[in-house]
Amino acid sequence: MGEDSSSLIEELRRKIGKEWKLGVYEIERGMIRRFAQAIDDPNPLWQDEEYAKKSEYGSIIAPPTFVSTIGFEQIQHMLAPTPAVTILHGGTKLECYQPIRLGDVITAITKITNIRELQGEAGKRAFIIFDTRFENQRQELVAECRQTIISY
Repeated sequence: MGEDSSSLIEELRRKIGKEWKLGVYEIERGMIRRFAQAIDDPNPLWQDEEYAKKSEYGSIIAPPTFVSTIGFEQIQHMLAPTPAVTILHGGTKLECYQPIRLGDVITAITKITNIRELQGEAGKRAFIIFDTRFENQRQELVAECRQTIISY
């Protein structure tokens, strides 16, 4: 990691444990459809309105892993402010408590819980752990997600 990356990591260390809102996202049909297509999942619960209406959910829902993409672009933007910084996805742990329905408004709130730096052949790498919770428009907990991001 270069000098810019080291100063970014130090700035992030000062934020450990502090929560901030990644954003508020209205869930629309196109978002769900594009995600289902990207993961090649033909389940009619996320694509067929008539089928979904007859289900226990009463409307189209998002695939469970969809939630891990909500707000992720904000984390990417924060971690890669210059072209010299590269980030990789290092892993995800996801706990889903209820489905995300078409029309839900999801608020993503995150915090950094740990930063670990390692020296390797290619230089320093930082492993940054983000814990994010997702709430719907009724302030009900929808999911919690722990993501490890590798920055170098």
